[in-house]
Amino acid sequence: MANKYYADEPKYNVAVDCIIFGFEEGNLQVLFQHRTIEPFNGELTPMGGFVQENETLDEAAYRVLTERTGIKDLFLEQLEAFGDINRDPGGRVISIAYYALLNKAHYNKNLLEKFNCKWVNVNSLPVLHFDHMKMMKKAINRLQDKISYTPIALKLLPEEFTMTHIQKLYEAILNEELDKRNFRKRVSDMPYFVKTGKIDKSGSKRGAAIYSFDYTKYQELKDYHL
Repeated sequence: MANKYYADEPKYNVAVDCIIFGFEEGNLQVLFQHRTIEPFNGELTPMGGFVQENETLDEAAYRVLTERTGIKDLFLEQLEAFGDINRDPGGRVISIAYYALLNKAHYNKNLLEKFNCKWVNVNSLPVLHFDHMKMMKKAINRLQDKISYTPIALKLLPEEFTMTHIQKLYEAILNEELDKRNFRKRVSDMPYFVKTGKIDKSGSKRGAAIYSFDYTKYQELKDYHL
């Protein structure tokens, strides 16, 4: 793209880095890939790429997500810009960090091998280069904050779930144990958690009620939150 107005100004690379969260077996996880270029070739890194001339920041982030996950409609939110002068030994790169929430049941597992990706528990993060650990901590903190007043955590669950699933999800995100009685009372008092009439008997003979989330009702009653 020709630029006759700013031809004498310095040029920088702009990148997007996407922290993609998933949830499985009671663990909050992050999707990493092995870098294929220097610096730090072969090391684990969040999903990312450079913004192209014909893209907005969000379009670049969604492109990265779609390529790496095979899913087009993920929850995505911008976190922060990272622009320390020496943050990237490869050159002057300004990175815009995002975080995304993925229901692993919808994830195309063939892409794990194609892009040399790996799911890692947030409590067992590897050594990360650049300022990616700062991004990771900010993404976790943002998610912990958001679940206190929005239902976005449910983007990590299947469409139908039990109270146990919800509680384990919140405990994994908050990294703390929650009182079972108080948590379930708060959830059951919210009118947008709807019983489906189905029973999950995988954990006991008595079974557990299966719920779904009514997003339409939630939009009408946003005063309720966990």
